[in-house]
Amino acid sequence: MTTTTLRPALYLIPSTMSDAPVGDVIPAENIEIIRGIKHFVVENVRTVRRFLKRCDRDIDIDSLSFTVLDEHTPPEDIPPMLSPLADGHPVGVISEAGCPAIADPGADLVAIAQERGFEVVPLVGPSSILLSLMGSGFNGQSFAFIGYLPHDSKARSSRLREMERRIRTEFQTQIFIETPYRNNRLIAELISTLPKGLKLCVASDITGPRQKIITLPLEKWAKRQYDYDKTPTIFLLYS
Repeated sequence: MTTTTLRPALYLIPSTMSDAPVGDVIPAENIEIIRGIKHFVVENVRTVRRFLKRCDRDIDIDSLSFTVLDEHTPPEDIPPMLSPLADGHPVGVISEAGCPAIADPGADLVAIAQERGFEVVPLVGPSSILLSLMGSGFNGQSFAFIGYLPHDSKARSSRLREMERRIRTEFQTQIFIETPYRNNRLIAELISTLPKGLKLCVASDITGPRQKIITLPLEKWAKRQYDYDKTPTIFLLYS
């Protein structure tokens, strides 16, 4: 195993989003960079340890340091995560899946690194948002990632109306996600509440062996059999 000597920088390291072989979705250069990093800021330690072993089984996991940055991390705990960088050591940021700092708490650490003048190096890798948009056939010049829809029924209905308005008036693709076990319920809700002519793209198991990216008008989804429950899925709406 070779180890690259890296300059001190905050490396944003994409991780896999499926069970596909790491080499199918992660560039070899990324793996070489990973070998040269000893300090990681991660969303989930267990997931990252498994990912690193998939990248290179010879990596000595026990010699690495992991600091958790997730949605529950207090803001005051974030700046000290850059301490190794201040001491001249590279730091890697790895999120739960896909690209760090995109719909991910890693963005808070990147903001602090930028404020303090540290070098930030985003690496190439899979993003479910971009890959689903590429495969949808929808407007790729104007789009918005909404994240999760509100759970409250009134707020949820209001958000769906606002999304429809943006599609109609701004020609903006709307991208959002749901807890996997609620995917089928969400599709049924979209069919029952939105105009039947709107198009829905359902992109599931992106980069995985069961990947499917299907775009249809809602009226055709209403007649289609589907089962996306428990499968990582991203949804897109457009006219």
